[in-house]
Amino acid sequence: MTDPCIAEFTKRIARIEKARAKGFGFEAEGTLGRSFYSRRMSRRKLDFPVVRPVLTALVLGIALKASLLFQLGIEAYEARVDDLLQGQGFDRVGGLLMQVDPLSAWTARQIVAFTQIGRG
Repeated sequence: MTDPCIAEFTKRIARIEKARAKGFGFEAEGTLGRSFYSRRMSRRKLDFPVVRPVLTALVLGIALKASLLFQLGIEAYEARVDDLLQGQGFDRVGGLLMQVDPLSAWTARQIVAFTQIGRG
């Protein structure tokens, strides 16, 4: 007759050896062991390192253009962009990037609407 504690112990040892063969270490219940970090690192490898900075630059660029549109007004803003487009070298590039696009115009309108609500 076998002891049930020994059978449970043998099952546990087999489970631990199987996990060790897969590269896991000792993991107590409720702790972050090697499997947590290995899963996390493999997930991180799948991320594209370029997407987040590009999206951040786009959002910040739109926010900058919208805030300038809000502060200067459309006529003054377009006059300054036209001056940039008449320039040389990087001034033209800046003029092309700072032209009013539908998303920045919409964002500027939302800022205007939000400030009108705040004034009351």
